[in-house]
Amino acid sequence: MRNCKKLLDEPGRVAALRRYSVLDTPAEQPFDKLTELVRNVLGVSFAAVSLIDEDRQWFKSVAGLSAGETPRDVSFCTHTIKTREPMIIPDATLDARFSKNPLVTGHPKIRSYLGVPLETPDGYNLGALCAIDTAPRTFNASQIEIMKSFAALVLNELELRQIAMSDALTGALTRRGWVAMAEKEMARRLRDGTEAAIIMFDVDHFKAVNDTYGHPAGDGVLRTLSQRCVAELRQGDTLGRIGGEEFAVLLPGAGAREAMIFAERLRRRFSEAPVDVGGRLLWITASFGVESIGEAGPSVESWLAAADRRLYEAKAAGRNRCFGG
Repeated sequence: MRNCKKLLDEPGRVAALRRYSVLDTPAEQPFDKLTELVRNVLGVSFAAVSLIDEDRQWFKSVAGLSAGETPRDVSFCTHTIKTREPMIIPDATLDARFSKNPLVTGHPKIRSYLGVPLETPDGYNLGALCAIDTAPRTFNASQIEIMKSFAALVLNELELRQIAMSDALTGALTRRGWVAMAEKEMARRLRDGTEAAIIMFDVDHFKAVNDTYGHPAGDGVLRTLSQRCVAELRQGDTLGRIGGEEFAVLLPGAGAREAMIFAERLRRRFSEAPVDVGGRLLWITASFGVESIGEAGPSVESWLAAADRRLYEAKAAGRNRCFGG
């Protein structure tokens, strides 16, 4: 039996959605093809890939309607994600949950709805694939199965996007994926003044590890340190592999002081236990640079560059330490 507790874990669900790094991204052909297929095959007015964030419904793709997002409290799909099964509404005007919904009483005059949850492999519903009509109608068993198949294809596309933005060795985001997440935090800062900070860290004397013990040993060091870092992250924090042995941690909502405390905790976690590489124990340290978004320049790259300067100050001061602005 699938874990129903995941349906009640809203913080975990939102964190899972953000791991896919898909919110507020441009239109992509695979998703647009799928929503157009749903619209044509089921003969409905609109079809959408709806993703449910904390307080909004954001559309990765919509066919038949010009819409980017809606408040979550008027979303039909926010009800769909509370279940493992498709949600069917033959006539929204006769359903007490939706009869006074502004999307029913006003534009776009929704009357009928079929939504299938977009469930991740670990059991979180990110949103729904939905078919919507402006006339009352029922959906038969065959149409529901077709929608389930299309929903599986949507989730598969999301998984492929995530794989493309994940580093194969460490599981961290690639630079591209991490920068996309950081750009969202910069946009949030401009919108509502939210704090954020980044920590960059670099493995000390990593070249010597590769030269002395070989590249497989170096790979083992990077994997282990990444795992130790992930174990310390809060929900919503993001680890990215920015370069060879250089990583960045994005800390939404954290100020400079909180980020420095976190960096120091990571530094101790790395240095206080050896890394087991094929039975050989290697004592590894790292240097850390911390920069808050308030001190950052106008772009993610300038933010990274500022943190990178702090990192190299830490290295110049003797390594295995944290420097921040």
